[in-house]
Amino acid sequence: MVYMNKKILIPIVIISLIFVIYLDLISKNTSIETPENAFIYSDVETIQKILATKNILMSSPSVIADHTVKQYCTFFDNEGVQQFVSYCITTAILDSDGKPLGNINMGGNSIEPSMALAIIQTGPSFDSKTEDIEFIFETMIETLVCDCWAEKQPGGFESVSTWLHAAEQQYYDSSQPALISKINGLNQKQLVLEITTSENSYLWTLIVIR
Repeated sequence: MVYMNKKILIPIVIISLIFVIYLDLISKNTSIETPENAFIYSDVETIQKILATKNILMSSPSVIADHTVKQYCTFFDNEGVQQFVSYCITTAILDSDGKPLGNINMGGNSIEPSMALAIIQTGPSFDSKTEDIEFIFETMIETLVCDCWAEKQPGGFESVSTWLHAAEQQYYDSSQPALISKINGLNQKQLVLEITTSENSYLWTLIVIR
């Protein structure tokens, strides 16, 4: 298990709807959720072990339960209403060179999470850390949603990588500073991908909502 004392906390960027491109994708294949396939806080340990196979280091989780929780564990529901949680855990992730990548956070109440997110900050190039982003997001989806993407192909995308590249191209071709792409109905969960700019870098955010 990897321990890192330094926290790397990247606040969630809340974007005005005026400047957002929406690419909404509804999965035609859905399944009924049971308590057994709902994700839990200990899933961060599974994610940590999987990321380590690619030399991506992830710290042990730290609890955030004060007034700053809304900066790191918040999301918008299907009606576009911002939702807050009372309890959040955060972990820092580093690349194989020991450089900060971002955070994986999970929040809800103190017993069970209702959302999880990974937020990755890259350099000024779209090609920067592409492999790391794909692996982190694929790991999040396979661990917290299901290992069923290839079978169900939500939104018509044959892989998570294909989805990410389509969103990236859409963002690149547009003149807007942000893009949001949603996939609903994969194992009764919602996936939200956000791409935004921050000074001389890009922020890639994947949110998983129960």
